[in-house]
Amino acid sequence: MNRKERFVITINRQFGTGGHEIGQELADRLGVKLIDKQLLLAVADKFHLTEKEAQRLERRRPSWWDDFSQFYQGFMSMHEYQVNPREITSRQLFYAQAEAMKRIAEQESCVVIGRCGFDVFRDHPNKLSLFIHSSLNRRIARIEDRYQVDEQKARVLIEDNDYTRELYTKTFTGKDWYDARNYDLTLDVTRMGVYGAIDFLLRFVNE
Repeated sequence: MNRKERFVITINRQFGTGGHEIGQELADRLGVKLIDKQLLLAVADKFHLTEKEAQRLERRRPSWWDDFSQFYQGFMSMHEYQVNPREITSRQLFYAQAEAMKRIAEQESCVVIGRCGFDVFRDHPNKLSLFIHSSLNRRIARIEDRYQVDEQKARVLIEDNDYTRELYTKTFTGKDWYDARNYDLTLDVTRMGVYGAIDFLLRFVNE
């Protein structure tokens, strides 16, 4: 990755690794835009959806037939380039987000959190795709502290969020979220922690 030209860094991460914090701090130190939930909100606004509606749609397990049926019904009843917000599908939302990410990346360098960024930018000439992971015990401890929950609840949150991200990736890219071949670098942050990971990544990028 060449920092002298427009670049994209994508970060996929297991829940509880601090991956979002790593991405935020990395973007701040590099002086570039961070693309995360703000993108969902921007696309939701385009379709006149509330934040809760957009989040519920994004997390819903997509059924291809359900998506196709809703899209077809919406297409038949709408005018050109108009979408009924109550008929927007999870697949349409994904493609709209991907298009928005690409438009931003055409204008400036950025760090992308989640949303299959590794695949959306697979053909980008100047990108770095990362996967952040950590030991289960370290993640449990972090979630207990961050959300003030007990160990059992932390385990449930980790299992649920990791499963959702894995399913989301498989549904929209056909690829395995855990497949190291999807990424330029996979990083275990168990010992180095969030700020150790940030320092490592900055050295990696600069060198």
